[in-house]
Amino acid sequence: MVLAISPSPPPQILTKPNPHHLLCYLNDCKNMLQLRQIHAQAIRSTLPNNQESSFLYSRILHFAALNDIDYAYRLFDGIHNPNSFMWNTLIRACARSSDSKEQAFSMYKTMLEKGVRLPDKHTFPFVLKACAYLFALNEGEQAHAQLFKLGFESDVYINNSLIHFYASCGCLDSARDVFDKMPERSVVSWNAMIDALVQFGEFESALKLFIQLQNLFEPDGYTIQSVLNACAGLCALSLGMWAHAYLLRKFDAEVAMDILVNNCLVDMYCKCGSLDIAVQVFERMHRHDLTSWNSMILGFAMHGKASLALEYFRRMVKTGKILPNSITFVGVLSACNHNCMVAEGRKYFEMMVVEYKIEPKLEHYGCLVDILARAGLIDEALELVSSMPMKPDAVIWRSLLDSCCKKNASVELSEEMAWHVLESAGGDCSGAYVLLSRVYASATRWNDVGMIRKLMTDRGVTKEPGCSLIEIDGCSHEFFAGDTSHPRTNEIYELLDVIEERLDSMGYTPDISQAAMIDEVNDGKQKTLKVHSERLAIALGLLSLKPGVPIRIFKNLKICNDCHQVTKLISEMFNVEIIMRDRVRFHHFKDGCCSCKDYW
Repeated sequence: MVLAISPSPPPQILTKPNPHHLLCYLNDCKNMLQLRQIHAQAIRSTLPNNQESSFLYSRILHFAALNDIDYAYRLFDGIHNPNSFMWNTLIRACARSSDSKEQAFSMYKTMLEKGVRLPDKHTFPFVLKACAYLFALNEGEQAHAQLFKLGFESDVYINNSLIHFYASCGCLDSARDVFDKMPERSVVSWNAMIDALVQFGEFESALKLFIQLQNLFEPDGYTIQSVLNACAGLCALSLGMWAHAYLLRKFDAEVAMDILVNNCLVDMYCKCGSLDIAVQVFERMHRHDLTSWNSMILGFAMHGKASLALEYFRRMVKTGKILPNSITFVGVLSACNHNCMVAEGRKYFEMMVVEYKIEPKLEHYGCLVDILARAGLIDEALELVSSMPMKPDAVIWRSLLDSCCKKNASVELSEEMAWHVLESAGGDCSGAYVLLSRVYASATRWNDVGMIRKLMTDRGVTKEPGCSLIEIDGCSHEFFAGDTSHPRTNEIYELLDVIEERLDSMGYTPDISQAAMIDEVNDGKQKTLKVHSERLAIALGLLSLKPGVPIRIFKNLKICNDCHQVTKLISEMFNVEIIMRDRVRFHHFKDGCCSCKDYW
């Protein structure tokens, strides 16, 4: 029998190879053709129930599972009484396969039903990984119950998998319960729990856990990724920069230049308002993947840098190695949206569909609808909405309502859009009431403004309070509209009085349609505008930060017209740069101008 395992050295002739010889050949096996030859020889020359033969078949199955899962299935079916390693090998192969993950739990179930071999501590991580990917909560809970019965509830590797499984299935409390009850934890355990908290937006809790981790283990690259994502979620630039410095100081070049870590850095700097550093990190990366390009394109779009967003899109496509995906085009269309690039928006939407064969999702239609509506093409936007293959959501109707407000569309059309928003959101959308009240205020229909407020009260709908965040010396300060809880409240309000006097001397007239929905005279409305949360935060920044240091504000709602105009004037009168991220985008105020060019 001739075994041609590799071109060099020449094949050897074995009259009766034993399992030891076949194992040697298996170590040099390069492809499935060679494996089939070894498998054929094993069938002819070994006893099926021999212990040494069992190890050989386990190795053959392992190689097959990594390279040809269908062949592995057939091989497994031909093995009499497979051992636990063989079961685990096939379950793991299914869990790792892109299209056979459902089979992982089926194999595990069959293993239990046959009852010849019980699952061991290596079985459950593979099963739970597949359940996590499939969001198969019921199946994963069954596996959890079984591993508990078998006495594996203290195994650190299994518990790590359980944390990941429950977090992937949206069960944060269950993941935290597993973590809290672990008698022993590894750095992976901490990483899994920190990452779970970040996934659920529990950024502060994630960072608190990170502090605890440092007392027990040295953080690794995965820890830093989660910390950077938490910093991005909190807009905590100082802490993000500390994490970046920690990364450079504590880790070798391989981790510091890791593409996943650097993608997190780019995303963090973009979301924290430091676009220049994000560009530096991106340009210094040795290699870029699709996430790298998407993060940079979305970052430019978020900051209103449409030309740079489109330039980086062209650079990505020009490489010829990476094709854009649906997320890429969300970034491209958002860039067009933030700069009133109607023709370009149409062009890239068509390119996505025709050239790249990407089926538009609701987000893409939403971007194009917003591009058209905000440019005043409301009728065309409505036609697009009516032709969409899916039902428009509250976000799309709200963008149309917002455009109706800004473009002074008829009150009747605005009312129709508001009705659609409320219908889509189940009647509990305070933003629609607020926008409609501004439509009425702009039309000086104050009775209708009062009617909207009464309607909200009757229906139990409360306006989401404006909240602004400013970071000073690594400490975050949070303000709500009219807030008086800050230790420096007196100084803040004194400075606001000074700002108001200077605005009056410059001839500025407040836009009282942006005031709260209250029935009071104009002076009352003007005072309401004066204490919007972002103005309180800006005042603290002026009092606390050194000259030349930008003031960075993060606001939960869209900035109103009046505050936008006032912030431009403050940047001029105090010679300060103010970077503000609202619910929609970043605004860079400097020398009396805004990067959005009054289009947002």
